[in-house]
Amino acid sequence: MAGSSLLALIDDIATLLDDVSVLTKVAAKKTAGVLGDDLALNAQQVAGVTADRELPVVWAVAKGSLVNKAILVPVALAISAVSALLVTILLMVGGAYLCFEGVEKLAHKFLHPEDEEDAERRAARLNPDIDLLALEREQVKGAIRTDFILSAEIIVISLGSVADKDFVTRLSVLTGIALVMTVGVYGLVAAIVKLDDVGLYLTRKQSAFARALGRGLLSFAPKLMKVLAVGGTIAMFLVGGGIVTHGIGPIHHAIEAASHAVAHIPLAAPLLGALLQSLAGVLIGAVVLSGVLLFQRVRGKGAH
Repeated sequence: MAGSSLLALIDDIATLLDDVSVLTKVAAKKTAGVLGDDLALNAQQVAGVTADRELPVVWAVAKGSLVNKAILVPVALAISAVSALLVTILLMVGGAYLCFEGVEKLAHKFLHPEDEEDAERRAARLNPDIDLLALEREQVKGAIRTDFILSAEIIVISLGSVADKDFVTRLSVLTGIALVMTVGVYGLVAAIVKLDDVGLYLTRKQSAFARALGRGLLSFAPKLMKVLAVGGTIAMFLVGGGIVTHGIGPIHHAIEAASHAVAHIPLAAPLLGALLQSLAGVLIGAVVLSGVLLFQRVRGKGAH
């Protein structure tokens, strides 16, 4: 009897782990848009830091990210225990925020060109009155604040994938996502920010192949940052637009109908669906940004 009970327990644990593994993969796919943006933003956060301080800064932000997720996971579980509708509302708000962040980023690109930002950053670091350690601490704090927002989006989106599951499954999936995303994002950030150092090291080797590889890495590193930034922005519209439109019945059904109409053409249905969700994301982000700017203008007038 004891042996059969033990086997039943082992079977239950194996089934639970299998469910958690599958659900974690589903949640990871849904958070891919945030992940791309997370990578780009965090890699940019250490831009301008001296080479010997890049990894310590990444490690400091990674520790802050773990603290963020240690706060967010219990809060998300508590909310899901109170109301599944509240999870849906938070998911919609998170999706709208993703769209807003994407549009704001595009607007910022036009209002503040990269060259201007780089010049301002260089001027600040060349100023002898600037305390570089204090500046670094502020940079780390800013990166951790940014991570809190992105981590909240990741946790809420993941929670939406397992909101109807039991507590143990929800806890396991959210904890797994939190750890995998933190290790994955900051491990990749550390690798990305050190690409140029590796390239520089290889260019000093005597081997012609090593020098050529080094020059290639030096050329590739800034291009990778741009690809991550562009890809992250597109993914924000795709994921954010998809989340919001999925929660609005008429729009969701209209996108499904449009995709179904071209289903006979290879790859057309998923591509059209992604395009429509992305366009919806841009429109949603523009509406939210307009509302934020209007609120700021009204508040500014009220302050006078």
